[in-house]
Amino acid sequence: MYQLANFASQPDETRGRLYDEPESSTRSPFQRDRDRVLHSGAFRRLIHKTQVFIAHVGDYYRTRLTHSLEVAQIARSISRELNVNEDLAETLALCHDLGHTPFGHAGEEALDAAMLHHGGFDHNAQSLRIVTHLEQRYADFDGLNLTWETLEGLVKHNGPVVGAKNPISEAPFAIRKYSEKHDLELSGHAGIEAQIAAISDDIAYNNHDIDDGLRAGLFTIDDLLALPLVGDIFSQVMSSYPSLESRRLRHEVIRRLISEMVSDVVSETKKRITENNIESAKDVRSLNYPVAEFSSEMQKNHLALKKFLYAKMYRHSEVNRSMSKARRVVTDLFNLFYDEPDLLPEEWQGLCDKPGSETTARIICDYIAGMTDRFALEEHKTLFNLSEHNYR
Repeated sequence: MYQLANFASQPDETRGRLYDEPESSTRSPFQRDRDRVLHSGAFRRLIHKTQVFIAHVGDYYRTRLTHSLEVAQIARSISRELNVNEDLAETLALCHDLGHTPFGHAGEEALDAAMLHHGGFDHNAQSLRIVTHLEQRYADFDGLNLTWETLEGLVKHNGPVVGAKNPISEAPFAIRKYSEKHDLELSGHAGIEAQIAAISDDIAYNNHDIDDGLRAGLFTIDDLLALPLVGDIFSQVMSSYPSLESRRLRHEVIRRLISEMVSDVVSETKKRITENNIESAKDVRSLNYPVAEFSSEMQKNHLALKKFLYAKMYRHSEVNRSMSKARRVVTDLFNLFYDEPDLLPEEWQGLCDKPGSETTARIICDYIAGMTDRFALEEHKTLFNLSEHNYR
């Protein structure tokens, strides 16, 4: 392996795993983490979990799985250019969405509301719960027993979790519970690889939502022309290729947009490393703001695009209708299982204690959060359609 920068996460300096294991002779600790994520059931289920659209409305729209793969590609590219640990960045990109519910953010909102009196629901905390508890594949421990660096990055890739205004008592349930036995240093920033995974998520999410939104007819190219950077690149490509078909035009513009954003992150990150005399991974974590970030100008462009997508896509009437149905499905399922936990599959029933309890609510939450879009719809149909006779 090539020599990593001093401020990168060094595989031979990992803080290890909660449960000691012999090291692999063929893979680094972070490569093993990546492989464990890839082989997990939670990762496979992402193929049928919504990014923005409900998965059954079309096979070509992005799902959580395709999104995670795209984030991983961008994260590896940025990491390679900055000479930091590609394997760790890729691992974090692949597992950052494991905790998402069916139906995207609509499902999360519904589940959080249902869990209001039982600690709430947070998809980032649920990702931690999955990799430290819910995945049960190994003889010696629950979870995937990932390295400290991966767990820290998973929890803190969007910044510190606790601080003067955010005490640990107000942190999401899964994070509070896990921190009782494993200190992930929640008050500081994560390592540079986690920060790269986070900014790669932003790059992938917004650019590919342009593609999906145009394909779905939620907005037009003309609508995008007034946006800074996005409109400029569309104009450049249309000027150079006036007869280019719309599909190729979309892909050419998005390709250039991603390249522009990646180049900007690399340049800005190098600048911050130099200005702050960053010489170690500890220096990265000690800084009171991210090292891997957009420049101020690109941040303005990025926020303008996010604002556009929120108004034209995420709040579009067609999307709102689908998401309203999705919220009702999740709410109906939770309320029914909460009142009648004996309707859960037997292996989940055995984890509950009594109807209406804190433990039962959390088990139901885990069960629903792990559903794919299609399974949630089928489960709702089975339980609420009186003409259905499905004796599983």
